[in-house]
Amino acid sequence: MLNLNFHPAGRHLLSIPGPSPVPDRLLRAMSYPTIDHRGPEFGALGRKVLSGIKDIFKTQHPVVIYPASGTGAWEAALVNTLSAGDAVLMFETGHFASLWNKMALRLGLKPEFLGLPGTEGWRHGVQAGMIEQRLRDDAQHQIKAVCVVHNETSTGVTSDIAAVRRAIDAARHPALLLVDTISGLASADYRHDEWGVDVTVSGSQKGLMLPPGISFNALSPKALAASRQATLPRAFWAWDEIVEMNQTGYWPYTPNTNLLYALSESLDMLMAEGLPQVFARHERLGAACRLAVQAWGLPIQCADPALYSPVLTGVMMPEGVDADRVRQMVYQHFNMSLGAGLGKVKGKMFRIGHLGDCNDLTLMAALSGCEMGLKLAGVRLRDSGTSAAMEYLAATAQAAARQDG
Repeated sequence: MLNLNFHPAGRHLLSIPGPSPVPDRLLRAMSYPTIDHRGPEFGALGRKVLSGIKDIFKTQHPVVIYPASGTGAWEAALVNTLSAGDAVLMFETGHFASLWNKMALRLGLKPEFLGLPGTEGWRHGVQAGMIEQRLRDDAQHQIKAVCVVHNETSTGVTSDIAAVRRAIDAARHPALLLVDTISGLASADYRHDEWGVDVTVSGSQKGLMLPPGISFNALSPKALAASRQATLPRAFWAWDEIVEMNQTGYWPYTPNTNLLYALSESLDMLMAEGLPQVFARHERLGAACRLAVQAWGLPIQCADPALYSPVLTGVMMPEGVDADRVRQMVYQHFNMSLGAGLGKVKGKMFRIGHLGDCNDLTLMAALSGCEMGLKLAGVRLRDSGTSAAMEYLAATAQAAARQDG
């Protein structure tokens, strides 16, 4: 029986790829007294976060904020732009791309799921060439949207979204581009306007460092125009009333006031560090993590080094080793959580998160827990991954400090 009163000494090390650890500064903000969501103070808060979140998405256009998980924002992206029976082209890169495809089916759309065969597609990113060829073949423009995942949380692969936009344009196809960057936003470089994305979906519990409970749709003018023609049922998710009321900092329903306090603090933290520095920090920690995995002699789930995620690293287990047993050993002995393998790779790999409120020492703690857990589980390691990561972090610490300064 689970003992809910068990609290071991020290802090639990949350090393999953989201929800990520919430900084104390954000926890304090969430504890502020709840205010009238129709009062003047709330209007000022609303205007601040609605303006600031545009800088994170790198857009000049509206960003809709929902009191919901990222799954809700997935649904909002689809129901605001499409009609029943519309053909949608989706690309399989992992578990979350698969779930978005399943949602499209349940909404009465007709998704076509492109991808590489078997589990191989879960080791690579979106193949823009396959999308371009499929759109060229769609001479009647039956496909109304292309849906892809930017940073696939289940695998640790970051796809080239700009290449997908170039593929759509090269095919001279009018399809909308819908992108999930739930785990990529505020951790990996993302450019909604520059990359020509029509709807970007994201959530609060990853790079933004909040608890789960807020999600986003960043919109393009083309997406807003499509929403005026789309006929899928929508009420709570409808953009029109939200975008209109957001102009004064309010929502047409009760918003998640205390999470918006935390979002305000998160935006301040990210802007104070500077997004280029935030992305460089994640890239550096990701590189250190991968050096550790390579020193252990274990394969990385992402097979394309050009697409390694700065957000998480997927670690594949040798044949016959249950990754979930390794995770259980780590949890029981070292009070640390690792991400499970999902869908097609369940039990075959685990995921190390290095995103959000993270630094050299939090990564080293996670890698130490992994290395000890792997040894306890009987996995033969080629070399010390912690030593390899530590040497890299020490060698690059001075440059990182100069950049921060």
